[in-house]
Amino acid sequence: MRRTMKIAVVDDEPDMRESISQWLVLSGFETEAYPSAEEALKVIGADWPGVVISDIRMPGMDGMQFLKKLMGVDSGLPVIMITGHGDVPMAVEAMRLGAMDFMEKPFNPDRLTELAKRATQARRMTLDNRALRRDLSEGQQVMSKLVGASPVMERLREDILDLGQADGHVLIDGETGTGKTLVAHALHAVGPRATKKFVPISCAAYTDENLTAKLFGPVESGLPAVEEARGGTLCLEDIEMLSEQLQARLLAFIAEQGIPAETRIIAISNARAEGRKAEDSLRPDLFYRLSALKITLPPLRSRGEDILALFTRMTEQFADEYGCEPPQVTAQEAAQLLQAPWPGNVRQLINVAERAVLQNRRGTGSITSLLLADGDESQEATTTEGKPLKEYVESFEKMLIDNTMRRHKGSIAAVMDELCLPRRTLNEKMAKYGLSRSDYL
Repeated sequence: MRRTMKIAVVDDEPDMRESISQWLVLSGFETEAYPSAEEALKVIGADWPGVVISDIRMPGMDGMQFLKKLMGVDSGLPVIMITGHGDVPMAVEAMRLGAMDFMEKPFNPDRLTELAKRATQARRMTLDNRALRRDLSEGQQVMSKLVGASPVMERLREDILDLGQADGHVLIDGETGTGKTLVAHALHAVGPRATKKFVPISCAAYTDENLTAKLFGPVESGLPAVEEARGGTLCLEDIEMLSEQLQARLLAFIAEQGIPAETRIIAISNARAEGRKAEDSLRPDLFYRLSALKITLPPLRSRGEDILALFTRMTEQFADEYGCEPPQVTAQEAAQLLQAPWPGNVRQLINVAERAVLQNRRGTGSITSLLLADGDESQEATTTEGKPLKEYVESFEKMLIDNTMRRHKGSIAAVMDELCLPRRTLNEKMAKYGLSRSDYL
């Protein structure tokens, strides 16, 4: 959406304020006039959508003091100073302090228009760039939560970046605890709708009557979800729980939007957790509309050494939260973490990591005991795919070097001493596992 730029005209002389404002309005600008710097500062803040034209000589706070205040509030705000003939050196000093330009009285109206045009264009670009950086930052923050260097996770991140830019509706499925809601947030955050609303609704949390009202209205306060999400993203979790009537209503809503859709729908299906498929629970025409684009999340057991990376990150976060040291993982425990079936996927790993930190704080228990208590003891703790011993050893070795480097903040000498490794061997292993000292400083 194109921003409307304003021009604040600040001058203690009513005639000058009025003449500048009138000329700018006739030139197509929107103006706001203020008799003093103090009054203008009540309105103008960081990211104010406009530029400032200010006289230098004013009673109370003069133009130079006003400029310094404005630069403190937002150094990217274009300020044009108005000066008398004798104040030109002062105006030059104002430019050194951050003013964009100055006009000497009596000034040429055409020059005023040209300066205003340049200033508003510069301001619009500054604010647009700031908004873009915020959007990218939010998207990067969400993406950074998708931890892992395994091929399936690399592919997942690529899919999110690709599908995030598309217009079609998306269906996300996968086992319980694989992070489907996080992926839905990521799809919204990296796409062109990132500045619009993301409205999540759990279809399993309401009765059919209440869900109908929640989605389409009437509601006691606010807007129904389809209106609140207009132009943004409507995320429907447990989509398979929709009744036949609501499926028909949702299909009609999708049809009336046209192509491309004004509001994007991200549907999350948990049918796989019950051994079913989303298409088994949805009418075919709705399923094919929602699954125009599809993402199936990988189970944790297929992600290899991501398991150790995730476990390490979560134990560090919980240790910081509880004010204690994270548990040190032994080689045997690392192998058990890699071999565990993880039926609850990432959500289960997070629970185990938190309990491991609490155990470590008390000085009791082990990760092995947590894994046994968390799973079916009658089942042998192995992945469905199985791995050669060499891969388990390498995963543990990488995790051990990574943890030690992190703990010693990149001190090679301290890591060599703790792990009893010569420098050359440590360097070779770090290169082998893609670890860089600069990442720990």
